[in-house]
Amino acid sequence: MATIRQNQIARLIQRELGFYFQKEVNKYNEGGLITVTIVRVSPDFSIAKVYLSIFPKDKEKILENINSETKVIRHYLSQRIKNKMRFMPELEFFIDDSLDYIEKIENLLK
Repeated sequence: MATIRQNQIARLIQRELGFYFQKEVNKYNEGGLITVTIVRVSPDFSIAKVYLSIFPKDKEKILENINSETKVIRHYLSQRIKNKMRFMPELEFFIDDSLDYIEKIENLLK
């Protein structure tokens, strides 16, 4: 169960990363869309797990590109939220496959 502070920080990171990927989408996924669906922050605020929904291209390749740019993304994020946190958590990016799972279930039910 996440604390109120964890939820606040997670929402803040989600919003700022959403702005970042909206601005830099062509760097990672030209002509596509990258959405930050969920952010989960560890209780000690040292790790933030970021789940991304990537549309429509090769998800694994785009995730690899994003992981190679983690330091740049983390620096951008630290500049945006420096007044709200003492230190910046490590970012871990994952593909959010919940939409694919829902689609699979819907197809099975048909």
